[in-house]
Amino acid sequence: MKNLLENIGKKSKKAFFQKLSSKKKDKVLRDYCYLINKNKKLIINENKKDIKIALKKKLKINLIQRLILNDKKISDIINSIKKIIKLKDPTNVILQKWKRPNGLNISKISIPIGVIGVIYESRPNVTSDVASLCFKSGNAVILKGGTEAFYSNYILSKLFRKSLQKNGLDENFVQFLKLKNRKVVDFILTRMNKFIDVIIPRGGKSLVKKVQDLSTVPTIGHLEGVCHSYVDVDANPKIASKVIHNAKLRNTAICGATETILLHEKIVKKIGNQILRNLEKNGCKIIGDNKIRKAYSKKIKKASINDWSKEYLAPVVSVKSVKNLEEAIQHINKYGTMHTDCIITQNKKSAKKFLNEVKSSIAMHNTSTQFADGGEFGFGGEVGISTNTLPPRGPVGLNQLVSYKYQITSKGAVRK
Repeated sequence: MKNLLENIGKKSKKAFFQKLSSKKKDKVLRDYCYLINKNKKLIINENKKDIKIALKKKLKINLIQRLILNDKKISDIINSIKKIIKLKDPTNVILQKWKRPNGLNISKISIPIGVIGVIYESRPNVTSDVASLCFKSGNAVILKGGTEAFYSNYILSKLFRKSLQKNGLDENFVQFLKLKNRKVVDFILTRMNKFIDVIIPRGGKSLVKKVQDLSTVPTIGHLEGVCHSYVDVDANPKIASKVIHNAKLRNTAICGATETILLHEKIVKKIGNQILRNLEKNGCKIIGDNKIRKAYSKKIKKASINDWSKEYLAPVVSVKSVKNLEEAIQHINKYGTMHTDCIITQNKKSAKKFLNEVKSSIAMHNTSTQFADGGEFGFGGEVGISTNTLPPRGPVGLNQLVSYKYQITSKGAVRK
């Protein structure tokens, strides 16, 4: 295993140094779309192998639904790649340029990061999205997908490599690890820092925690999405009800789903009850603090201090009453995970204060937290969401997969 993985690392490093033009990148991605479309039946047949194994292992129905590839989902994969093709190449861009009195002409230029390792679970479309984003940004990528989607991931990566070969490029710009041994991930995290420049985990809490705890390679990602929606005293009731309903229930299993609702104490009875009734009517379980339980018309479970830190990923929501905007911000900064947090208010001053003072990587105003997604940001997709304090933060798309360097010229300048 050691020799095999180190050989994969060496191949990625070698591929990374092959020169790429923007035209060539887009040609590879167009050919990839063509190959996916041409091989729809083959992809679906390989996907059926994964579904058969998943059913045999009795995986949860929501995990199996994530796995399934059909004509529509394959069309979505192709459309996602086409969006990436339309985006401007983020590399070799002059970000800043200036002259110094000492005779130096300084340029700050965007460059690829290098070799990116992506460890992910479940969804096969991650393979095509991540490979396309990494390649367009000039990076080589090593993919370690979950065993539950092995055959689907393998065929999608194989078609990308075929497109690279067709265009006379090193197929090792994209490598998929076929090893199913669980020790593979441990080795990548602890022994591959000579070959991998950054690791991005995309999956559940246990996977991300393992990566963050063990990795000797820098990581980009988030552990949990404890997202908040705060309904201010100056909220528009219709906007509040509509936004909260979507933020919680559109898709409860994503990291951008609201997990805690904060209600200004002055609107708990009127707007708050309306919001909670609407959620409960649509199958959402409410957990509230004492003030919420007292004001709400139905009996609900009492929230414990642990509930403020919970990522439910289910139709369950914690609800807390706060005295004012300051308390809402303090609560979010204490219990949140710097993912995505929203204020619902018509007061522009309050909105500005919230947007400036919450520590979140994504701060929103009158907007569903479910928009925390690279595709929705116009990034052409994402390799994940980052809650790191250092950049990149938020959705990590095409323009976040680059670094930069300084290029300096002069007419023989020497330092005194």
